[in-house]
Amino acid sequence: MKIDFANLQHQYQLYKKEIDANIQKVLDNSNYIMGEEVQRLERELEQFTQAQHAITCSSGTDALLLALMAIDIQPDDEVITTSFSFIATAETIALMKAKPIFVDIEESTFNIDASKIEEAITSKTKAVMPVSLYGQPADMDEINAIAKKHNLKVIIDGAQSFGATYKEQAEAHHCDIYTTSFFPSKPLGCYGDGGAVFTNNDEYAEKIKMLRVHGQSERYHHKYIGLGARLDTIQAAVLLAKLPHYADEIKARQAVAQKYSNNLESIVATPSVKEDRTSVWAQYTVRVKNREELQNKLKNEGVPTAVHYPLPLHWQACFQYLNLERNKYPVADEVSEEVVSMPMNSFIQNDEVMYAISSAILHVNLSS
Repeated sequence: MKIDFANLQHQYQLYKKEIDANIQKVLDNSNYIMGEEVQRLERELEQFTQAQHAITCSSGTDALLLALMAIDIQPDDEVITTSFSFIATAETIALMKAKPIFVDIEESTFNIDASKIEEAITSKTKAVMPVSLYGQPADMDEINAIAKKHNLKVIIDGAQSFGATYKEQAEAHHCDIYTTSFFPSKPLGCYGDGGAVFTNNDEYAEKIKMLRVHGQSERYHHKYIGLGARLDTIQAAVLLAKLPHYADEIKARQAVAQKYSNNLESIVATPSVKEDRTSVWAQYTVRVKNREELQNKLKNEGVPTAVHYPLPLHWQACFQYLNLERNKYPVADEVSEEVVSMPMNSFIQNDEVMYAISSAILHVNLSS
C-alpha cells in the first residue's frame, strides 16, 4: 500500500467541477487582482468565523506582518512567542526590527507554555504571539489575562488552525488579531500562496486593508508604508469552491486523529487536545525516540511521514544574534528531536489509516 500524505489531487478531483468553473469565471472576466471573488470570499470567511472583519492577503507570512504593522510594532519592541514553530512566526517579528522573545512549550500540546510568559515580559514588551501549532489553540484565557494585566496586544498565528475553536468560538474572538495561511497543504488551502487576517477591531481592519495595498487610502494616496500583499483573485476562486466543504473536512480530520490516538496512545506519546477547544489537525504528530529509524521503515512500507520541526527557533542560525541561553527551552529541545507526523488529511481511507497504524506499531515495538 502507498499512502498519500496530503491527498491534494484526490480533493481536487472531488471538487473539480466547482473549482474549474470558479477559475474559468475569473479567466473570462480577466479581473485577476482584487476581483469580486476576493470580496465574496471575505464575506464568507466572516460568516464562517463570525468575526467582524476578514481581510485576505498574499500569504500566512504576510498576514503576520500586516498584524504586526497594524498594532504599530516598532524597532526594539519585544514580542513574546513560542520557541517551537515554523520560522515565519519569529521571522516577521525580526523583519519589523523588533525582538522575538522565546518561551518554552507544553509537552502535551506543543503550544506555548502560558505559565512561562509573564516572566519574559519587560518594559519593551508590546505583544504576545501564540501559535496554534498543529491545529490546536493555545491557552488563550491565561494568555489574554496576562496581556490585559500588562497592556499587551495578542496576535494568534493560526497558520495551521483555521476552523479550530476555543470555548466554542473561532479563535478570532480570543485575540486582537488572528492570522491564518491558505498554503496548499494547510487544512483549507488554495493553489498557491494565500492568507487572511481576522479581527473584531474596526480600526485595525481599516488599517490592514490599506496596508495590504501599499498603505493606500485611495488610488495613489498612501497613508502608511505598506505592502503589496493582496490575495490573487484566482486563489480566492479556489477557496470559494472549497469553503462549503470545509466543516465536513474538519470532522473527517478529527475522526482520523481519533483513530490514531485510540490505537497508538499505548505505544508512543500521542498529542492531546484540551477539553475546552478543538483541533483541525493540520498534522497528527507523535513523539518517538527512534525517529529516523522509524521514518525509514515506514517509508519502505509506503507510509509517508514528516518532521514539523527538527530545529527549534532559538537554534536557527538567523537568530544567533540574540545570544540566547541554550538550556532555557528544554521541552522544545527535546520535542524537536522526537516529533514525527503521520499521514493526515480528510480523504485518507480507513484501511490506509489502519495500515499506517499497524506499520507504526510493528516498527516501534521492533525498535524498542
